[in-house]
Amino acid sequence: MHQTSLEAASAFYDTSPGVRVFRLALRTFQRVWPALGVRLAFRLFGTPLPPRWLQRRKPWDAGWRVERWPFEDASLTVYAQPAAPHGPVVLLLHGWGGHAGQMLALAQALAGQGLRPVLVEMPAHGRSGGSVSNLPQFARAIDYVCATLRQQGHGLRAVVAHSLAANAAAYAASRGLPVERLVLLAPPASPRGYVRLFGYVFGLSEATIAGIQTRIETREGVLLAQFEPDAVGARIRIPTLVVHDREDRINRFADGQAYARSIGGAELLATDGLGHRKILKDEGVLGRVAAFLAPA
Repeated sequence: MHQTSLEAASAFYDTSPGVRVFRLALRTFQRVWPALGVRLAFRLFGTPLPPRWLQRRKPWDAGWRVERWPFEDASLTVYAQPAAPHGPVVLLLHGWGGHAGQMLALAQALAGQGLRPVLVEMPAHGRSGGSVSNLPQFARAIDYVCATLRQQGHGLRAVVAHSLAANAAAYAASRGLPVERLVLLAPPASPRGYVRLFGYVFGLSEATIAGIQTRIETREGVLLAQFEPDAVGARIRIPTLVVHDREDRINRFADGQAYARSIGGAELLATDGLGHRKILKDEGVLGRVAAFLAPA
């Protein structure tokens, strides 16, 4: 039976005894000290899971140059191959709780097309600094990396982004990101919906859920509604490919359809049986993305 996003998220958080304790604490504080309950919930909401140190233990191929770029109060980790083709750059971005290694199979497929893959780990992920992050920061990081690469003299062919980073990349593209093409892999359609999902998983009250969203918006200076497909789609003027699996248990297939409908001329590649992460390694998907991004 297909598992809903709520069921999948609940099962994920239930695997951690520490998170179960935190869930109980949140429920208690929202009753006896609501303001503290919102602050604690906001902190947990912005903390990527699984912890980034689990990925730091994994060795990285010596053929890649790994750099840490300071960014805001954290850092970004940027991976590039010195011996890679001198073709246009394709920026590859992991999703929430992910890491750059998840994009390696796609990087290899793109290199085979004469493109130069550059992988980025977002703040509080993988080898990057910081302990918390969020969707607006993802979008700012994409802008910053693209601007820096252009300043270094690189031509930018495309951004390929998975999950939450796809949401951020679509927003950045709608604001004039200087790339020629965009690929969204399993994008979530509604950040406001995800805040509510988080609240339901932790048994939070409507007031606490609203408090989390308000805290994000006032601290980041942007409304979460501005990230949704209907808000960004009409302003994206570059060829776009959306890839989404019908059995994705994290972000609904309908989310990918929403982006494909809202972005003029966007193509939707629908897959079956790959779920949320196997699309990052599936040969059919890799080939389709590589062909979409190949220089003319």
